[in-house]
Amino acid sequence: MGKEIERKFIVNGDAYKSLAKGVLYRQGYLCSDMGRSVRIRIFNDKGYLTVKGPSKGATRAEFEYEIPADEANEMLEYLCERPIIEKFRYKYQFEGFTWEIDEFLGENQGLIMAEIELPDENTVFKKPDWIGREVTGDPRYLNSNLIRNPYKNFKE
Repeated sequence: MGKEIERKFIVNGDAYKSLAKGVLYRQGYLCSDMGRSVRIRIFNDKGYLTVKGPSKGATRAEFEYEIPADEANEMLEYLCERPIIEKFRYKYQFEGFTWEIDEFLGENQGLIMAEIELPDENTVFKKPDWIGREVTGDPRYLNSNLIRNPYKNFKE
């Protein structure tokens, strides 16, 4: 079974912008239950369908498939829940791991989160200086929840 082990953190400042080029991601949800989500995503002119299971700590089942970009666009336009998530993603290599920094747009403007995928939940890793507090266990920060309760409603 495919799985993802991912931890999420709030980003402080904008130092990450000098480390990588941002790529626009557009994504929407066909299903966004707490127990599972089905996502359509487009970036770099490619479409993806992703199915995720419920989180257990920082781990959950994940299956991702490339799909035709024109079909992904149609699903985003006509089938996905609103609002669509739009964000710039920056990828940064640090101490043997890839950090993905998401700068959200639209309803979630102001939210900047970093994610790190790990081989095991107990993996020790170093954080760049601009990484802030961890939000892995906070369901408000799941992308699938940001469509129902955008960051503008709870930002601190």
